[in-house]
Amino acid sequence: MQLGTLKHAVDHKPVASDFAIIEADRPVCPEGGIVIRVVHLSLDPYVGSRLRGRHMGEPAPEPMKGAIPGAIIGQVVESRSPNFAEGDWAHAMEGGWQEFVAIAASEARKIDPNVAPLAAHAGVLGMPGLTAWSGITQLAKVGPSDTVLVDAAAGPVGGTVGQIARIKGADRVVGIAGGAEKCSLVTDTYGFDACIDYKSDGWRDRLAEALPDGLSVFFENVSADMAMLALTHAQTYARGVLCGLVDAYHTETQSQHPLNAGLIIGKRAQLFGLVVYDFYPRWDEYVAEAAPWIASGQLKFAEDRADGLENAPALFERLMNGKNKGKAVVTVAPEQV
Repeated sequence: MQLGTLKHAVDHKPVASDFAIIEADRPVCPEGGIVIRVVHLSLDPYVGSRLRGRHMGEPAPEPMKGAIPGAIIGQVVESRSPNFAEGDWAHAMEGGWQEFVAIAASEARKIDPNVAPLAAHAGVLGMPGLTAWSGITQLAKVGPSDTVLVDAAAGPVGGTVGQIARIKGADRVVGIAGGAEKCSLVTDTYGFDACIDYKSDGWRDRLAEALPDGLSVFFENVSADMAMLALTHAQTYARGVLCGLVDAYHTETQSQHPLNAGLIIGKRAQLFGLVVYDFYPRWDEYVAEAAPWIASGQLKFAEDRADGLENAPALFERLMNGKNKGKAVVTVAPEQV
């Protein structure tokens, strides 16, 4: 079978030439485990940091041997667990870049392929969607009268954040994204009230114009500097969700991420650190709530697809440089065999 791995250890933002697709033995089903035929592979920004050993203490894969980390969606082809039968569909966060994955049954979730397009379980119903739902509904508790600001708004987390905020009753949703094409996705597809292109001149002035009454909630995906900018527009007692610091994922040294404590105090702001791992036990609850939103058209998503594991490195490089248009997904194999 094919397996995607690193050619060598990396200490920089990964590029396509850092990866190799090699042949490996098909894994053996462990006692109490399952073997999954991978159909869709999720590519996510945090993996770039993990490949350098800088994500939550998780080790980088061994070059020319270990599979690149990545969530997978696929079909069970062998089971030694009473919880899965051959033919069941499953999602696993630690599947990785390979055609077949052998894992403990406890590391996989059974999914219903009929509630949404199968690849949606990599994005809007996967970790990005769960992240958005957790921050908006469980931490910030967005509701009527809220004005919400989210950066990286064209991404799978940011785009879902704004839509769930609107579904939960927010009065106004404003996004920040890079480039006219991404801002068009944010307003025309995701339905935000406004999107500010941070690559354009005078964007900070336009952000102020888009938030005439300030904001009550902000969802931070990019940097401490952007969080502090959001706080300058915050109403008293605003809530902020600190989810990602993508600007620091590929710096030579780990940033200290300075925060303006005086501004936080002056605004009486509540800041919530969000690590989606905390909400894994509630994944099925999220899917049960979100699937009807997708079916009704309230919750939309966009995907940037590549076909074949051999094309994963190029898509991953595009993701690392913020050039992806929607959720980055690799289709490894056809859904039907």
